[in-house]
Amino acid sequence: MEGSFIYNKYVTGKNNIGRKSEGMILANLLGSGENVVIYEPPKTGKMSLIQQTFYNMRISGASFEVADFSLLGIRSLEAFLLRFGSTVLRLFYNTPEEYSTAVSTWLHGTHFVFDPQLFASEDKVLSLSWDCDAGDLQAIAQLPLHIATATGKRCYILISEFQDLTLFDEGEDICRTLAGVLKGFSPEDKARCSFIFTGSQVNAMKEIFEHRGLFHRAVEHLCIGPVDTKDIIDYVVRGFLVSGKVIERDLLLGVCKLFRQNIWYINHFASICDSLSKGYIIEPVLLEALDRLISIHQPRFISTMEGLTTYQSNLLRAILEGHQKFSSAEVIGKYGLNSSANVKRLKEALCKKEIITFDEQEERPLLLDPLFEYWVKKYYFQINE
Repeated sequence: MEGSFIYNKYVTGKNNIGRKSEGMILANLLGSGENVVIYEPPKTGKMSLIQQTFYNMRISGASFEVADFSLLGIRSLEAFLLRFGSTVLRLFYNTPEEYSTAVSTWLHGTHFVFDPQLFASEDKVLSLSWDCDAGDLQAIAQLPLHIATATGKRCYILISEFQDLTLFDEGEDICRTLAGVLKGFSPEDKARCSFIFTGSQVNAMKEIFEHRGLFHRAVEHLCIGPVDTKDIIDYVVRGFLVSGKVIERDLLLGVCKLFRQNIWYINHFASICDSLSKGYIIEPVLLEALDRLISIHQPRFISTMEGLTTYQSNLLRAILEGHQKFSSAEVIGKYGLNSSANVKRLKEALCKKEIITFDEQEERPLLLDPLFEYWVKKYYFQINE
């Protein structure tokens, strides 16, 4: 039976709390044909926001289809093209005859084929007859628009973990081609097909969409703010009441602060508390739940720290102890950072490892994972507050 606190999948409806303003902004952007990019740390509610927005749009009378796929495990141009193309074809068609006709119509002149034997044996709706090239990439990028226009259906292409394109050489070619296709969309095209790009590696996504500027004026960046503390507390209190349990609201203020309103961590934490108590949930229960939650994630945290050099670890400690002017002689000397040139390299390394990010002015560092921040400060460096 599903409990009150869901953390193993995205949520919609009564379990989706907060971010109403972001949902309205996203609905307006999609309704006007804009392409959208969302990048936030893992488990901060990106997919829940998108799926709740789709739900609200359908309730309001909008009709559309969604091609949804992830780039996890994609490490080559061929793998990208086949996953993209197959997902789009399955969105619009169902039978072998339809797949065969669609491939011969919309991908004519490319190296893509529909192989009936591969479909029968491996359920593949798209295959390659030869090595793929730039023409194949262009054709796949334009495929959803062509089919949507021909069928008269509105579609959204939702690509998650988009930053994984940076893991192989052809990734930049894919980004440039997609950006070129999107920039070439007319207003009528936008009314038929829009793209949503999401990513959980914040700095890698910033590199694609901000620093390189590959999608400049082709996509709108939607920032997801933290869920309001009051909304979280109300939600957790209601969740405990379902199983006949009570918790003081003041205790939950500390929980929200610790997890920086990360609703995934809070749901997991509350679920553990729920399993540990029978009536009133008091502070010792919260401390036991926190210990159990940390024990789950501690191997990952240890692995992260063991993957850092001594210099990188020292810079991380400086950040945790509240420093921002890392190139000052005082900080370099205190933490053994060697030189200001080395500090720059260390900051870049911690960003590349997705441990920290910087604000828009590139001045204030922020640890991306709130529980990791708590663990590394208390247990690894043993920094006293």
